[in-house]
Amino acid sequence: MPIEPFDAVDVIAAKRERRRLSDEQIAWVIDAYTRGAVGDEQMAALAMAIFLNGMEDAEIARWTRAMIDSGERMDFSGLSKPTADKHSTGGVGDKITLPLAPLVAVFGVAVPQLSGRGLGHTGGTLDKLEAIPGWRADLTNAQLMAQLEEIGAVICAAGSGLAPADKKLYALRDTTGTVECIPLIASSIMSKKIAEGTNSLVLDVKVGSGAFMKDREAAHRLARTMVALGREAGVDTSALLTDMSTPLGLTVGNALEVRESVEVLAGGGPADVVELTMALAREMLAQAGLPDADPAAALADGRAMDAWRAMIAAQGGDPDAPLPAAAHTDTVLAESDGVLAELDALAVGVASWRLGAGRARKEDPVQAGAGIELHAKPGDEVRAGQPLLTLHSDDEERFARAREALAGGVEIAPATSAAATAARRATVILDRVS
Repeated sequence: MPIEPFDAVDVIAAKRERRRLSDEQIAWVIDAYTRGAVGDEQMAALAMAIFLNGMEDAEIARWTRAMIDSGERMDFSGLSKPTADKHSTGGVGDKITLPLAPLVAVFGVAVPQLSGRGLGHTGGTLDKLEAIPGWRADLTNAQLMAQLEEIGAVICAAGSGLAPADKKLYALRDTTGTVECIPLIASSIMSKKIAEGTNSLVLDVKVGSGAFMKDREAAHRLARTMVALGREAGVDTSALLTDMSTPLGLTVGNALEVRESVEVLAGGGPADVVELTMALAREMLAQAGLPDADPAAALADGRAMDAWRAMIAAQGGDPDAPLPAAAHTDTVLAESDGVLAELDALAVGVASWRLGAGRARKEDPVQAGAGIELHAKPGDEVRAGQPLLTLHSDDEERFARAREALAGGVEIAPATSAAATAARRATVILDRVS
C-alpha cells in the first residue's frame, strides 16, 4: 500500500484554522478522495471547514483544476463550427435550455448541453425531455459529436468520465449541509463545464427564493468567481444574474414545460421566457463571433423549430407525439380582488415536487404529467374566485400537501399598494457580469 504524501486530518485542520491550502494539498486531497484514500467523513469535515471559512481565489482555482484532472476532458476541436454552452444554477420553471439550444444552433454554432436531472424543488432538463415519447438522454461521445456536426444542438446526460470527483463530492455535500457554499458551488459547476471542452460559456446565475443564492450580493460573488475560473481556463465566460423570486413562465413540471418550450419555438410563449431565451442567445452568439445575429428572426421564420424537431428526432424522440397528461387536476382560486403581488418560486417549486414532478432522491421516479400551470403572474390584476393555479398529478391525495406548500407563497395586494407597484415593475434580467 503506497504511503500518502499528506494526512487528511492535517488538511482539515489547516482549513479549520483558516489557513490557505497549498496547491499540493488540494491536488492530493481531491485525488485521494476520488481513489477512496480519503473517506467520506473526512471530506465532509473539510467541506464544512470550507463552508465556514471560505477559500481564496487561488485555492478555488486550484480546487477546480484538481476536479477537472480527476477525469477525462472532451475535445470539440474536430468540429467545423465553434461551440457555445449555457449553464443555469437552477430554478423553478426554468425550461430555457429547451428552446435556447436549437435556437443558437440555427446560426452554425454547436451547442453541447450536457444536462442533469432534478433534485428537490428545482427541475431537471433531462426529466423534462424524457416526457417526450422515445427521447433518450444517453449518447456515446461519437453520437454526440455526429449530432453536433449535423444538427448543431445536443441536450444529453454528461458521461461518468467528466470530473468524477465532483460527482462524488456533490452527493456528499447534498447530505451534509454544505451545498450553499460559493467555493464549492463554483468549482463544481466550472469543473464540469471546463472539462466539457466548450469554447465559450454563458452562466445564468439565479437569485431569489427559488435559487441557491437568495440575495443579490451572494449571487454576484458566485458569478464573478465562476467567470474568473472560466477565463483562467481559456473559456470565454460571462454571466447574467436573473430573477428566481417567482417561477419562469406559466408552467412548472416536465411535460408542461416541454409544451411551453414548443410554444416559444413557434414564436409565442410567456414574455419572461422569451426575454431570457433571447438574452442568453445573444450572449452566446456574440461569444461565438456572431454579435449581429438575430435570434428573434429565427423564431419568427421557423428555423429554430426545425432545429428542435431535428434534435429531438436524432435522439429517438417523436416531436409530434402527444405529451403525457396527469390523471387529475385541482384548481387554486384567488381569495380576493387586487393585484397578484407575490407568487413565491420556492413555494411553487415545492408544491410541484409534492405533486410528483420532482424527486427527493436521485433514484426516485417522476411523473411526466405532474406540475403546476400558472394563470397569473405578479403584477397581474385578479378577481376573487378567478383561477390562479391548476395543479396536475396522477395521485389525487397529493393535492392537499401541494396546497400546504403554497400557503403563504401567494399574496394578493390592493391595486394601489406599494407591493402591487413593485410587482408590476419586476424584471427577469438583473445584471451582467463579465
